[in-house]
Amino acid sequence: MHPYLHAAATPDKAALIMASSGETVTYGELDARSNQGAHLFQSLGLKAGDAVAFCIDNNPRYYELLWAAQRSGLRFTCLSTKLTTGEVEYIVKDCEAKVFVASAALTELALAVAPLIPGVTLYMVGGEAGPFKSLEAARAAFPTTPVADQTAGSAMLYSSGTTGRPKGVRRAAAIDPAIDAPNGLGIIGQALYGWTSDTVYLSPAPLYHAAPLGWSMAVQALGGTVVMMEHFDAADALRFIEQYKITSAQWVPTHFVRMLKLPPEARARYDHSSLKSVFHAAAPCPVPVKEQMIAWWGPIVHEYYAGTEGNGFCIINSEEWLAHRGSVGRGMTAQVRICDDEGNVLPPRAEGMVFFEGGGQFEYHGDPAKTAESRNKHGWTTLNDVGWVDEEGFLYLTDRKSFMIISGGVNIYPQELENVLIGHPKVADAAVVGAPDEEMGEKVVAVIQPMDWADAGDELRAELMAYARAHLSHVKSPRVIDFMAELPRHATGKLYKRLIRDAYWAKDGARIA
Repeated sequence: MHPYLHAAATPDKAALIMASSGETVTYGELDARSNQGAHLFQSLGLKAGDAVAFCIDNNPRYYELLWAAQRSGLRFTCLSTKLTTGEVEYIVKDCEAKVFVASAALTELALAVAPLIPGVTLYMVGGEAGPFKSLEAARAAFPTTPVADQTAGSAMLYSSGTTGRPKGVRRAAAIDPAIDAPNGLGIIGQALYGWTSDTVYLSPAPLYHAAPLGWSMAVQALGGTVVMMEHFDAADALRFIEQYKITSAQWVPTHFVRMLKLPPEARARYDHSSLKSVFHAAAPCPVPVKEQMIAWWGPIVHEYYAGTEGNGFCIINSEEWLAHRGSVGRGMTAQVRICDDEGNVLPPRAEGMVFFEGGGQFEYHGDPAKTAESRNKHGWTTLNDVGWVDEEGFLYLTDRKSFMIISGGVNIYPQELENVLIGHPKVADAAVVGAPDEEMGEKVVAVIQPMDWADAGDELRAELMAYARAHLSHVKSPRVIDFMAELPRHATGKLYKRLIRDAYWAKDGARIA
């Protein structure tokens, strides 16, 4: 399926509703504007396989650009709006973009980047500034009919860079280049979450990330309606579920935590009975948080484990999870393998690197060394996560290998302690890292974002120390607890732990707080 088919059948149906403003883009408008965008791209000399880059806030023009690129055969790279000037420059150059589109809300960043990317054609949605011309004005000169040689393009997104420079992920080329070829995520949505053309999908996260981008475009491919939040707010999300009669949504654990920590009266204020299925991914979900969400919303909470690389996809529903608490599911598109450092398969319950056998193929753009590092001797691929499987094949993630702390020769995975600390009522967020220690090599440090900054101090520090030791062994408990007003967490839920860890390993011994 494809939006142009729905534009022909139901042109006045909403393809997109902006949650706060209520601005609506119909399927007829989406089709017409994406056709104009495709003509604009072709007029600039772009051909199938060329690249464009977008750095846009959650904006109603976003999908019009995405579908324009998709029906033009282009590789489209969506950039985080939180990046620095240098990071945007790096990605625009690395993905070899010939066109860069920014939004007026990011004018300061756009103008700083412009002189660093000479030769790239510049457009802006929602305005114009300096060398950036109005995208809306430029495309208005072109017809609303399709270009003659439509070909399916696809996203080439960049990893979030939690452990270093972000990597451009190029998946294996589609077998069928037709723009209306079956949508893989749409098929999964139909099979697992009951999606139909009547689906009303709430997208609470920034669209530049792989999950909200892919899933929401899949909803539009099926003819459903996407309700996109301009910015996430826990109370607003609950209000929008009732207001728009949301049937499905994709979340990250941080969203769950923030909704659960609302006052009871705020949680009970809105009706969520329209929800038929919700699902979460992108970051580990603490077991108590998941238990509370299932108790609150019922057994409609699904989870999946996958990456931008598309090399594997694990799934688990509420009933399975309650029987296998903490699991991220069993492999759906590939066989999960747990291997040691030599690539040998380990038995059930033995911890090792998680690999996918027989899944989708990918490469890291322009970096054959990183591509090779993601394979083992069997050719299986990994996202560099550590975990184990039980006798039934359910996967349990431990942490990322790069975040492991080695203290006195003992391997400690931060995620376990983070999951404990986030359960404390005075903790809004938590990150655990290793810091240098003369005696032990590394020591466990917990960096806490308090619910109330006024609580940051020795009294809460002592309370959290005792809380951790009541739930975990002494060796896994923090030696140091520091406080931070807001952790550097990606809007999709991933934590930029590298930035926190680096502060402790700085030569001057700088502390977070």
